[in-house]
Amino acid sequence: MFQKIIRTDTSKSTILIRLMVGGVFLWEGVQKFLFPVIRGTGRFEKIGLPNPEFLGDFVASFETLCGMLILLGLYTRLATIPTIIIMLVAITSTKLPILAEQGIWEMLHAARTDWSMLLGSIFLLIKGGGLWSIDKLIYRSE
Repeated sequence: MFQKIIRTDTSKSTILIRLMVGGVFLWEGVQKFLFPVIRGTGRFEKIGLPNPEFLGDFVASFETLCGMLILLGLYTRLATIPTIIIMLVAITSTKLPILAEQGIWEMLHAARTDWSMLLGSIFLLIKGGGLWSIDKLIYRSE
C-alpha cells in the first residue's frame, strides 16, 4: 500500500507541475492566515460557506501543508487529494454562480486558475512526484 502511494514515474519535467501546483497552494494557504478577512474566513463567509471561522483555518492548513508536500515531492499523490477537493469546492461555490449570473465567458475567465490547479493536481495524482522528488528517493531505497 505504501509503495503505491509514493510510487512515481521518472519524468524530469513533472517538477514544473509540482512547482506550479505546490507553490500556488502554499502561498494561498499562507495568505488565508495572513489576510483572513479577504482570503480566508471573511471570503468564506461572503460566499456563504458554512462555519467560515473553522473552514477558513481548516482549508488554509490543508493548502499550506499539501502545498509544501507537493513542492518537496513527498507523499505527492496523497497530498493532491485535498487539493482536488478544495478546487472542486472552489469551482462549485464561486464559479457556478458566475456562470449563472454573468455567462460562460466570464466564468471561464474567472475559473482559469482553479481549472489549472485542478488539472495539475489530477496530473500529480496520476503520475506522482517525478524523478526529482523525495518520493522517488524513498521508493528507490525500498
